[in-house]
Amino acid sequence: MEFKISKELIQQLEQFIQSKDDQQLGVLLNDLHHADIAEILDELDFDEATYIFKVLDSEKTAEILLELEDDLREKILSRLSPKEIAEELDELETNDAADIIAELSQSKKQEVISELIDVEHAKDIVDLLRYNEDTAGGIMHKELVKVYENWNVLTCIKEMRIQAENISRVHSIYVVDEQDKLLGRLSLKDLLTTSAKTPISEVYIRKLNSVMVDAEDIEVARIMQKYDLEAIPVIDELGRLVGRITIDDIVDVIKDEADQDYQLAAGISQDVEADDSIIEHTKARLPWLVLALLGGFISVKVLGLFEGAMQQYGYLFFFTPLIAAMAGNVGVQSSAIIVQGLANDTLSGSLFNRLIKEISLSLLNGLILAAILFFGSHFLLNVEIIIAVIVAISLISVIIIASLIGTFIPLLLDKMGIDPALATGPFITTSNDICGILIYFSIAKLILGF
Repeated sequence: MEFKISKELIQQLEQFIQSKDDQQLGVLLNDLHHADIAEILDELDFDEATYIFKVLDSEKTAEILLELEDDLREKILSRLSPKEIAEELDELETNDAADIIAELSQSKKQEVISELIDVEHAKDIVDLLRYNEDTAGGIMHKELVKVYENWNVLTCIKEMRIQAENISRVHSIYVVDEQDKLLGRLSLKDLLTTSAKTPISEVYIRKLNSVMVDAEDIEVARIMQKYDLEAIPVIDELGRLVGRITIDDIVDVIKDEADQDYQLAAGISQDVEADDSIIEHTKARLPWLVLALLGGFISVKVLGLFEGAMQQYGYLFFFTPLIAAMAGNVGVQSSAIIVQGLANDTLSGSLFNRLIKEISLSLLNGLILAAILFFGSHFLLNVEIIIAVIVAISLISVIIIASLIGTFIPLLLDKMGIDPALATGPFITTSNDICGILIYFSIAKLILGF
């Protein structure tokens, strides 16, 4: 059952903090999952959260640090000495420790690293800090279980017991040569059912998926999703095993990517959270709002070109919002499908075939919607047949053009190395609004001859 924070629990904690009853605090919190305690700390004020953090032991608080909101973690770390931070990091796996150190100032990084007790742990953390956080090297663990191909099964089991002490979960056993080049993986079942004197070289599996250390994290996510992997080894340019990436790291990557795409689609150009400052939100939202405003000015200008037609045929004006809205909606639908296909790497076939399919689909949808609009406007709104015909033809044309724009723009952005998720937001909506209005009145002018 999922843990829920109650008002009574918060009041009880605050009471223990005020009375400095550390023993009762420990009893109340030690049985809770670290993610639940992180939620509780987010509900308390900063001084109370810091007090609880210092009461609990490092083994518990190290995991809590990872679950805290970025702002609260930053504040708590500012209250801890380099030695206290190092005590937390000694309890964490290398990639998690590296993520926390990366948030510190340059001077404090050096101090914390120098306070780490485990020298090998410190070296691994420093090694991870060299990699970009959006690459395989930036999200990999240095902790793993590896065996050498010239070992036998008995030696392998003995060494695995030693290596596994520092690993929370063993997903795979990797086989390497004397230069640490990755050769394959070892099945735990084969290990347990094979004679103790059998060489590892006779039983390991040579077919193995791996990723380069500089591969983009989202590409790693695609590979692990495609092959349903719980973990994947990371190799360097020489093919040497340097780390592993587990599924929990990839879940975070997928979530972050989805959050970023959602914000881009909504016209938010920077990564912001609900609790960020007004200035940060303004910087993230304003650029696209300005673009939408400029698009609105252009739409007004286009309407101004047909002012005489609207005075003569008043009903043309009333259908303008409908045409613009349909253009925007169709464009967003088309671009969303393409962006999703690009993200999942599921797009296949040539661009020409993709456009032909989109034209066929939009033509079918356009004919159905145009028929509904024609009969609705003529029989329900008593609009003249000629105006109803113009609106129906315009709707078909607008839907086709908007779907082509929605298909082509994200593909073009992707080719240019720009996140195609931009195409599902105000960019597509604004451009299709303008195109829709221009097409609508151009067809009206052609038929009515004004």
